[in-house]
Amino acid sequence: MSVSRRITPRGIPRIESLRVENYRALRKVELDKLTPMTVLLGPNGSGKSTVFDVFNFLSECFQFGLRHAWDRRGRGKELKTRGTTGPIVFELKYREQPKTPIITYHLAIDEGAKGPEVVEEWLQWRRGQKGQPFRFLEFKRGVGKAASGDAPDSDDVRVETNLRSPDLIAVNTLGQFTEHPRVAALREFITDWYVSYLSIDQTRNQPEAGPQERLSKGGENLANVIQYLKEQHPERLEQIFSVLRQRIPRLERVEAEPMPDGRLLLQIKDAPFDQPILSKFASDGTMKMLAYLAVLYDPEPPRFIGIEEPENFLHPRLLPELAEECRAASERSQLLITSHSPFLINAMRAEEVRVLYRDEQGFTQAVRACDIQGIPEFISAGASLGHLWMEGHFGFGDPLSNQGAPRSPTGRRG
Repeated sequence: MSVSRRITPRGIPRIESLRVENYRALRKVELDKLTPMTVLLGPNGSGKSTVFDVFNFLSECFQFGLRHAWDRRGRGKELKTRGTTGPIVFELKYREQPKTPIITYHLAIDEGAKGPEVVEEWLQWRRGQKGQPFRFLEFKRGVGKAASGDAPDSDDVRVETNLRSPDLIAVNTLGQFTEHPRVAALREFITDWYVSYLSIDQTRNQPEAGPQERLSKGGENLANVIQYLKEQHPERLEQIFSVLRQRIPRLERVEAEPMPDGRLLLQIKDAPFDQPILSKFASDGTMKMLAYLAVLYDPEPPRFIGIEEPENFLHPRLLPELAEECRAASERSQLLITSHSPFLINAMRAEEVRVLYRDEQGFTQAVRACDIQGIPEFISAGASLGHLWMEGHFGFGDPLSNQGAPRSPTGRRG
């Protein structure tokens, strides 16, 4: 088992802020003071999916390489914000575990003569409370230096290294070596991210039999994950069934049975009937809830979980229940959820919700719900966050209005 699959509740990394520049509609956006569970709220076209894709892009860069992630999104022509000339910039501030120093990871990418290039990449931290921040890894276009050791210091010697190609990410390359444990920890963290693009039709597939530990992004290996849990973690599978029985009336259990031709058959059994039905005849909501629970109840969960618009195919009354499961999972993983459902938002805290909107130039902006004038007072008086949004109390984010300028926390129009 790899290190990235041995996570304890006390040792999980947490992203504290994300800054993005020149990535599609994200001309310059910063999400700071991120919580263990963050919900991106906004109308269609506000930029929720683009922020979500930032995490997917970085995950693909570390799993399959920068060129793969870059090319499949249309390269710089489609990725870079219209009218800009600078590189795409991602900057993460995170802690490896509670009370450890904040580490800043900066990655700047641009289109070069032969494809994407890492024009600048660095890792920075401050060892003591009063010390100056310093970079213990710094690369430009495949050439740079990095300090080794478990706790790199400003006085440490930085070994110069030339990567094979300017499209290689230094953290991904050097993180494979034991002499760079801080770099390795970041590589393992990002590689372990799970960003879901769940397709209900894909969950009904009949894949080849064989247990698999983690659900794929599209959910096509759901039957394999059920088989794995049945064989290796039956108590965790029973937990999933117990939750499903509470959320889905009459559901009794889910079975993953090998067929003679080597494929795996996923069946759903309802309590009143003797024989289970094939998953392709089960309801969309049942399949989606089962898939989400397979991720949230993973015995060794991803360190970061992204879920896009979970309200699709689920009954509105199930959304607060799903939010409850997500909140429990956020003690072991960091969650990012996109939504425009008031029923889901009702189960959230104001500091957990980021409202996205387009400004007058068409670029995405974000504000915490708790920083919007009047919202904390409404919440203190017993109002629900989702209803406040639907009733227009946020001052922006209305899909029927083209007015992008929000009401600022001081009450003035931006």
